[in-house]
Amino acid sequence: MTGFAAGEPGLAVREVPNSYPLRRIVAIWALAVAPMVVLGWVVAPLVGDRIYREEGIVRGGLLTIGLAWLVVFSLLLVRQEEGNLAWGTVKRRLRLNAPISPRTGQQGGRLWWWVVLLVVLYGLYSVLLEPPIHHAVSALLPGLAEPDRYSLDELLKSHDRVAALEGAWWLVLLFAALGFFNIFGEEFLFRGVLLPKMGGVFAAWTWVANGLIFALYHLHQPWSIPTASVDGIFLLALPAWYFRSTVVPLIVHGSQSIYFLVLVIGIVLGLA
Repeated sequence: MTGFAAGEPGLAVREVPNSYPLRRIVAIWALAVAPMVVLGWVVAPLVGDRIYREEGIVRGGLLTIGLAWLVVFSLLLVRQEEGNLAWGTVKRRLRLNAPISPRTGQQGGRLWWWVVLLVVLYGLYSVLLEPPIHHAVSALLPGLAEPDRYSLDELLKSHDRVAALEGAWWLVLLFAALGFFNIFGEEFLFRGVLLPKMGGVFAAWTWVANGLIFALYHLHQPWSIPTASVDGIFLLALPAWYFRSTVVPLIVHGSQSIYFLVLVIGIVLGLA
């Protein structure tokens, strides 16, 4: 059960019943991070262009395995805690419900307009703020810059590299799988499993702590940690915490994957 204290504003409440201790939060975080780091920084360099000439695509395929693990891991934790994986149990534990007003208890309805606004804000942030943040971080900390061989932007700058992918419909399937597991894996674990159970440690700042550990989970691509800190806190964790719904960040996060999937389809069709 989520616990909103009577008379308190939505952000000041604590969801403390059966809350995780700090050591369990850290352990779950580590078990999410480890496979991604191993796949991204150990396996990917070993196989590299031996599998395919575009190392970034190979790396993306390997990371898809790690993201799929997040879905499995989330369900294993639900099974461990609840004793079953019936849909009703999964839906309740992971809070796969419509957004709920913390003041009135209203569910859905006009609250969905907040989701629309968040999708727009996420898009604007991705287009207007993420690039300069990435540039600033790369300039100040060159060691955190994204390697060119893994960069989608660098790939798109090369006509020959883009042209070589025309007709590669397997790439669409790969990105569809990557997007699916990226959305559900990360949101199930961080907003579904962890967020409702962190209140006993972080109280009213749970949404900030959740966004930060989500950002730090990106050790497999450290160049994205600064930007993931911003959207992880304000566009994913905060709405999920405030509206007591994992569906909200699932939709917001999913809008990014849809954009990339459309982009990849354009590449495969020779339109990019």
